[in-house]
Amino acid sequence: MKIAIAITGASGALYAKQLLATLQRLRCQLSEVSIVFTTTAKQIWHEELNQPIDLHSFTEYENTNFYAPFASGSAQYDALVVCPCSMGTLGRIAHGISDSLITRAADVMLKERKKLILVPREMPYNLIHIKNMELLTQAGAIICPASPTFYIQPQTIEELCQTVVDRVIDLLGLENETKRWGNNMPISKYAN
Repeated sequence: MKIAIAITGASGALYAKQLLATLQRLRCQLSEVSIVFTTTAKQIWHEELNQPIDLHSFTEYENTNFYAPFASGSAQYDALVVCPCSMGTLGRIAHGISDSLITRAADVMLKERKKLILVPREMPYNLIHIKNMELLTQAGAIICPASPTFYIQPQTIEELCQTVVDRVIDLLGLENETKRWGNNMPISKYAN
C-alpha cells in the first residue's frame, strides 16, 4: 500500500506525531509513505511538541512540489490522510482549489476514487465547515474528526490521541492491535 500523509497548521500536532509513529510500527504493511507539511504545520509542531520532527524512513516533499508522485493518479497511491486538517485546507479541497501539493493530492484521491481521510481538529463548526464536510463526503472523502474515545479509559493525553490515530489506521485498512469496543474494556457497574 502506498500512502501520503499531509500535516496542516491546525492545532493537534500530537495526532500527526502518533500517526507517523504508528505507521512506522506498521511499516511492513506499506510499500511507500510520503509526508508533506504546510509551513504552519511545522511551526505548530515545534510550539505544541517542542521536539524535532522524526520522519523515520519516510520521504518528505515540499508543499509546493507538484512533481511529488502523489500529485498524479498515475503514481497509483492508495490513500491520502490529512491529519490534522485545518478548515482552510478542508475548504480548498472541497472546492477543488489545487493550489498546493496537499490540495492537489486530495483532488487526485477524489478523482481516482481512492481513500481521502480528513481529520479536522476544530471546534465548534460553523455552517461553512459543515457544508464543506458534506460536500467532501458526497465526493467520496471520509471525515474523521479528531474526537477521541473515552470508553477505553485512557490514562494519558497520548493514549487519548491514539484512539483517533487507531481509527485512521482502521480506515486505511491496515491491521493494527488496539483496544476496541467490547474487547479489553473495563466492566462498568452500570452495564445491563
